[in-house]
Amino acid sequence: MVNVTLAVPEELHRVMKSHPEIKWSEVARQAMWEYARKLEVLDTVAKKSKLTEKEALEIGKAIKQSLSERYSKAQGRND
Repeated sequence: MVNVTLAVPEELHRVMKSHPEIKWSEVARQAMWEYARKLEVLDTVAKKSKLTEKEALEIGKAIKQSLSERYSKAQGRND
């Protein structure tokens, strides 16, 4: 197994030190595996996609704009 060194913010380090019963390396390992599995799914979908990168970026931008407008309206803002 390969060792990885992580930099964490002081506040997170304080919380981690206050819970020495937790195997933090296992927490990190599980979180990284979960993220890696999601990336594998995205890679599989991307391989099958017929969209160009430009089209995908345009769709992503439109989705972000729509979500931003929806949440602004929900919070009573008119951004």
